[in-house]
Amino acid sequence: MVSAARFALFYFKCAVVLLLLAVSCSATDAPLQTVDWPSTGKAVVRFTFGKFKSLPGTANQHSYLMDTAAENVSPKRIPSARFRVYLYDKNKARVGENEIEILNLGPGGVAKFETPVGTSGEPVTVSVEDVTTATRSVSISVNSTPQGAALAVDGTAVGVTPKIISVEPGHHVLVISKEGFPSGTIPLDIGRDDASGGTVNFELGAPSSDSIEMRDGTVLYGDVLSISGMDVEIRVGSGTEHIDRNKIKRILFIPRNVPAPDAAPAATPR
Repeated sequence: MVSAARFALFYFKCAVVLLLLAVSCSATDAPLQTVDWPSTGKAVVRFTFGKFKSLPGTANQHSYLMDTAAENVSPKRIPSARFRVYLYDKNKARVGENEIEILNLGPGGVAKFETPVGTSGEPVTVSVEDVTTATRSVSISVNSTPQGAALAVDGTAVGVTPKIISVEPGHHVLVISKEGFPSGTIPLDIGRDDASGGTVNFELGAPSSDSIEMRDGTVLYGDVLSISGMDVEIRVGSGTEHIDRNKIKRILFIPRNVPAPDAAPAATPR
């Protein structure tokens, strides 16, 4: 016969186990983030975003699915509303976006759906903005051959290739430059209905100067003036440098047009 004390102890242990299980389940099902719109004043829509579900992607692009719930917390029916969802990485840099739409949602009603989104990095946080006030932008991948070229958009440096840029509708000018190569200019026109995901590839022209590849991986561009058993003399800009031959991995020369010898003077007619 089980004593009352033992029964009470057994009941207490079961209660503790059930409590721990409940805490574990609630932690697993906890939403990633809850966002109220608008962010100031009285909320109208409350968005609840679940954890990101990774989908197959490419090296530079990642695809995710988010379990999304939109709750009408206002006393009025929402016949139609469109929102833009922005995703940010741990450094607060925007890495992806998409649009969601709510149709005929009554007071207290909840709409649940999955939101697909492509990103250029690992998303951590989410923000929501009304499409009517959001600044429309399109994400485009810019790459070059060779890679590692400096990229400027409308005169503003934005990094090196490959690079994902966000541009608004209108005319833009991309400038790609890399030491030792002629620069390239690309006109880019974005329409209001254009979607994100396009790619711009630019192949830089042939090198405009000799290049010396060092054993540490660095590359020096200029005009090779002389090569001896000990060092290499190269003109870089307005100065010259002498480099130890042992530090050089290889030297690439560009073709040069050799001037033709002076032609013999024409005979004087008699």
